[in-house]
Amino acid sequence: MDTSKQPKERPILFSAPMVRAILEDRKTVTRRAVKGFQIPTEDTAIPVGDRQRWSAIGQKDPRYGFCVFGSTEAECAKELEQYAPCPYGKPGDRLWVRETTEADYANGAVLSRYAADGEPVLYASCGDPEYNGSVAHWNYPRKSRPSIHMPRWASRILLEITAVRVERLQDISRADIRAEGLQCPPELASDDVSPNYRDWYPAAWRELWESINGADSWTTNPWVWVVEFKRVTP
Repeated sequence: MDTSKQPKERPILFSAPMVRAILEDRKTVTRRAVKGFQIPTEDTAIPVGDRQRWSAIGQKDPRYGFCVFGSTEAECAKELEQYAPCPYGKPGDRLWVRETTEADYANGAVLSRYAADGEPVLYASCGDPEYNGSVAHWNYPRKSRPSIHMPRWASRILLEITAVRVERLQDISRADIRAEGLQCPPELASDDVSPNYRDWYPAAWRELWESINGADSWTTNPWVWVVEFKRVTP
């Protein structure tokens, strides 16, 4: 079989609430901070491969973050995409979701379940075909297995990347915040909301981002990879 045309697969971690959002088709995009280039000094040049050097100028004004010296924000985003390819892949590549699993002690056996919704973890691509499709037994030393330790065969969600871009964290629109999987009261689901509710989405998005990335991660307004995706059959 010709494997040269097979899409590349990479693992990606999601929390339980985000897993539920994906399963409910509420989440179709994820933002991840660009790593490795945001050095808070004005005079530090950072090589990217052998092709480009980046000048980090964000210490005095975090709005600038980092970019090639002399570039505009838009030019910086394009250069970042060119010289620092997205580590999650490109359109057509796939991401298999790693999520937390837990031990289930019911029925006299210790079985595996997904923490997000309690669904059983099924054996897949098992060496013994007799076990394929049956509930997996728990084989972890603690009652909860962190998502980072999920094996490939246990992943039930496969995503195909449909688009990738770079932007500032705070440039996100309300529509994109909804696409990130945030739930809100039905009266706020439209972009045409009263001024009293207009800040609900940004505030909720900031709270979610900081819960994952730390208290100062919003105010620094970092560059982020914006990875859009659709679910495909594993």
